[in-house]
Amino acid sequence: MNVEKQAWQSVLDAEVQRWSAMPFAELVVRLRDMAVYEVELQEKKYQVEVELLRDTEKQLEIMIAVDDGVLARSLRPLTQIIAREKPLP
Repeated sequence: MNVEKQAWQSVLDAEVQRWSAMPFAELVVRLRDMAVYEVELQEKKYQVEVELLRDTEKQLEIMIAVDDGVLARSLRPLTQIIAREKPLP
């Protein structure tokens, strides 16, 4: 993996950890619309997109995507899908 992709992976890993640890109620509020924001790592900015893919009876499936904002490279962001179990009623 080249240095650029390693940086993308570091950002993705941090964002996956952040969204995985977020309290469920806050997660639901934030995912009403797709979340798009920038983060900075070693003085370089990266675009993060977080989208609710599926809301089932038991869980939410969430996609987290990272790229550097350059159009040509943003067509193939680095992505990961996480599942968050819904709390019992």
